[in-house]
Amino acid sequence: MSRPRRHLRERVRRLPGMERLLPALEGLPPVHLVGGAVRDLLLGAGSVDVDLAVEGDARSAARELADRLGGRLREHERFGTASVIADDLELDLATTRQETYDEPGALPRVEAAPLAADLERRDFSVNAMAIALTGDDLGHLYDPRGGEADLDRRAIRVLHERSFLDDPTRLLRAVRYEMRLGFRMEPDTERLARAAVDAGALDTVSAARVRDELMDLLAEAEAPGGVERLHDLGIDAALHPALVPDADLVASAALGALALGADRAVAALAALVAGAPQELDLWLGDLGLQARDRDAAARAARVAPRLAAELRERDHSPSELRDLLAREPLEALAVALALQAPSEPILDWVTSLSRMRLEISGDDLLAAGVPEGPAVGRALDETLRMKLDGIVGGREQELEAALRLAGETAR
Repeated sequence: MSRPRRHLRERVRRLPGMERLLPALEGLPPVHLVGGAVRDLLLGAGSVDVDLAVEGDARSAARELADRLGGRLREHERFGTASVIADDLELDLATTRQETYDEPGALPRVEAAPLAADLERRDFSVNAMAIALTGDDLGHLYDPRGGEADLDRRAIRVLHERSFLDDPTRLLRAVRYEMRLGFRMEPDTERLARAAVDAGALDTVSAARVRDELMDLLAEAEAPGGVERLHDLGIDAALHPALVPDADLVASAALGALALGADRAVAALAALVAGAPQELDLWLGDLGLQARDRDAAARAARVAPRLAAELRERDHSPSELRDLLAREPLEALAVALALQAPSEPILDWVTSLSRMRLEISGDDLLAAGVPEGPAVGRALDETLRMKLDGIVGGREQELEAALRLAGETAR
């Protein structure tokens, strides 16, 4: 159902920060709200990411905006884009452009172009809309590919037959939008997606670009449904033959991560590869994750089954929990929970026991005459174990125990 321009004009004006932005755009080249911002606004969101397309020099417009708004400017010369931050306003500006692909999966060549060409290069019709923000055109919806109608029928639709071949990361993005929006690929788009997977399109794109889309998908609240959809479309096996994900495990790991304060996407990734951690170790490394995230996901996939088994086998004292869990990333504990580890000891460790500290330090032992050396650290470590188990409590008992242990170690 088409929205009247007056309705859209008022919707735009009610967005946070527009009372400052719209006057600041006066006299600049035509500027439009584009992409996901338009989609979300039409779906009823009260706040959107302000992505602006400028029919002109975006960096020059950004400099002027930063000056008028008293904000900070960051330019990205290579991409012809810029960002402006002015108090609570965060603006991303790009020159309207068109893209051409020299070969499937390659990054596009970009050149300035009118708004119509800019909308034609977008991934899906629901992201190929723009709303004018300047002059008498304010509130006008540009929708050359029927994105508004696709919003109403809750459909994800590509703009041309080669869309998934030109940029195979759109395969993962389509699934992410299905999950986030509660939409579904329309039949022709799903046919093209399956054909692209069967043609090996994902082999033509870099692992880093796959990583970005995959981690965005795994961070979604509906990631487990997305994992099921990846399997339905054959995308999981196309990424790696050993990747046979368990959507229920991913769902449980994501919930565990939420309870423990772990990284949801990293925990979901660990659950994704937990079925074959050794076979998938190189694939995981090739994704180019941050070192911490890569190591946490790989470690979690490997050790979570053992942790779950040991915790199910018997009760552990607090010091034994420390021995078992202290060196493990939170994501490993989240996956262990997903593998039916008892929750109480893990939650006790994360929320309480792991934060327990001694009231004494090595300086106290040195001041009491203990010579420098490994005996100091070992005595403090054993004293902490005793404190965890309730054997000592308070500074005096800690110091007495640590001095005795240091003496025993020295002998």
